[in-house]
Amino acid sequence: MREVAVLGVSMTKFGVSEKTNLEMFTEAGLEAMSNSNIESKDVEALFFGNCLGDFEEGQMHMAPFAHAELGLPMSAPATRFESACATATVAIRHAALLVGAGVYDVVLAGGTERATKMGTPLATKTFAMATQSQHEARAGLTFPGVFAMAAHMYSSKYGVDLPELKKNMAEVAIKNHYHGTLNPKAHFQKEIDLDTVLDGMMVADPLQLFDCCPFSDGASALVLAEAGKAKDLVKKPIYVAGMGQASAGSLYLQQDVTRVKARETAVSQAYKEAGVGPDDIDVVELHDCFTIAEILALEGFGFYEFGKAHDAAAKRETYLNGKVVVNPSGGLKSKGHPIGATGAGQVTEIVEQLRGECGPRQVEGARIGLVDTLGGDLGTVCNIILRS
Repeated sequence: MREVAVLGVSMTKFGVSEKTNLEMFTEAGLEAMSNSNIESKDVEALFFGNCLGDFEEGQMHMAPFAHAELGLPMSAPATRFESACATATVAIRHAALLVGAGVYDVVLAGGTERATKMGTPLATKTFAMATQSQHEARAGLTFPGVFAMAAHMYSSKYGVDLPELKKNMAEVAIKNHYHGTLNPKAHFQKEIDLDTVLDGMMVADPLQLFDCCPFSDGASALVLAEAGKAKDLVKKPIYVAGMGQASAGSLYLQQDVTRVKARETAVSQAYKEAGVGPDDIDVVELHDCFTIAEILALEGFGFYEFGKAHDAAAKRETYLNGKVVVNPSGGLKSKGHPIGATGAGQVTEIVEQLRGECGPRQVEGARIGLVDTLGGDLGTVCNIILRS
C-alpha cells in the first residue's frame, strides 16, 4: 500500500442553514480543492456522504449532482455512502484505501446533511431508522433511549451512583461547550454550567437536554492524495497513519452497551496499522452524541480502564492542556452533528490541529490525532489515525 496524505480540508459552519445539501457540499468541496492547490480536473473520484437527503429535501442520488456542481471530470466516478452517523468517515476510509492501492492518485471525500430541515419529530424518527427495525425501532427505541440504557448499565456495572454519574456526564457537556466557544464554526458557542445541565428538560432518563447533541446542518470535505504527489502541492501534508472499521449486530445481540465492541475492534486495527498505542495520541475527536458516549469511548480507546473514565472531564483531564485533549472543536455536543458530514468535520479538525492552525483551541505540540465516529445502534465504528 502507498502512503496516503490529506492535502486541503474544509468545513462550512455547522448549525441551521438555508442552503441545500448540494450548495453546502459544493462550498466545502471547492474550498478543500483550493486549499489543496488543485483544480476540479485533477480529481479522479468523489466519495460523497449523505444519509437522509430524501427526507430532508426529497433528493436522492446526490453524488453525481455534487460531482457536476464541482465541475469534476466525467471520468471521475461519484459514489454515495451511507453508514448512519459514521457516513463521512467510512467514505474517507474507502477513499484512502483506493489511493493507497494505487487505483487513484487524487480524490475528494466528505459529506453533507441538512437535518434541521426535517424538524425534531421527523429527524428523531429518521435517525431511529438506523436502529434494527424488527427488534428496536418496533419497540419505540430511539438513540437517546439507547444511551440512557448505557448510563444506567454503567452506573450499576461499575458501582458509580447515578447522581454522581449524572454530574460527571454534565461535566462532559460543560467541557465541550467551553471548547465550542473557541470554534467560530461550531453550532453552539456559549458556555454552560452544572446547573444549566442538571436543570434541563428530561429526554430519556437519566439523559437531559444538555446531555444530547443537536441536529445540525453542514458539510465538510477534504482532498486525499498519494503522499509523493502531496509534497509537491502543499507545505504540510498530514498523513493517514492507520485506519479501522468494524461492524456489530443489533443491541439484543450486543447486550452490554457499556462496551462498544465494534469500537474496540476498529481502534485496535488503527493502532496496529499506525504502530501506536493509546499513550501516543495527542488529540482526539470522538463521537459524543450523548455525554455518556464520550465516557464509553475514552475507555474503549484504552485511555482509561473500564469504569474509570466517568470523572475525566470533572478532573479537567480531557480539556485543552489536559492528559489527552478530547473534542477541542466542541465535539458533536457543541460543534454540532450533521450526520452525513460529521466524520469529515472531525478529520478537518484533527488535520488543522496537526498543522497548528486552530488558534485559541490549538493543542500544543500535537503530532498524532485520532478520529472516532459511531454509526447506528453501536453497529458501525470507523477510526482514523492521522500524523504530521
